[in-house]
Amino acid sequence: MRKLNFETYQFRLKNSENKVRIFDVIRKKFVDLQPEEWVRQHVLNFLIETKKYPKSLINVEKQLTVNSLKKRYDIVIYNSNGSIHLLVECKAPKIKIDQKTFDQIAKYNLQLEASYLMVTNGLEHFFCKMDLNEEKYTFLKDIPDFSR
Repeated sequence: MRKLNFETYQFRLKNSENKVRIFDVIRKKFVDLQPEEWVRQHVLNFLIETKKYPKSLINVEKQLTVNSLKKRYDIVIYNSNGSIHLLVECKAPKIKIDQKTFDQIAKYNLQLEASYLMVTNGLEHFFCKMDLNEEKYTFLKDIPDFSR
């Protein structure tokens, strides 16, 4: 897998049935190492190790319903009160981040109402603070570190 625009993190990898698998510390299992999963695992390490978000507040790849269609979000970080702090959309490195990507995460966020959004393909990262009342977002240089 290619080098991404993150710090260097340690990953648990294994070969199983001629596939490389990577250990997901949130789901607590090995998953197939695909390009998007490589990005997702880097983001998880970024959130846990760099930004200091507790694992107990992080959820990965859960289903939600948007306009009666079943979709899956990549990563959600909850606040301690159960509201959603951050919604993350991960793309494979070869996927260009464009308006369509932001439209996708915005649709998810109509239901989830996260305070912050992160969109990344591992090479480019975009961070936004949501204004849910005005239904708009402001781009940021980074997302805040965890604070109690």
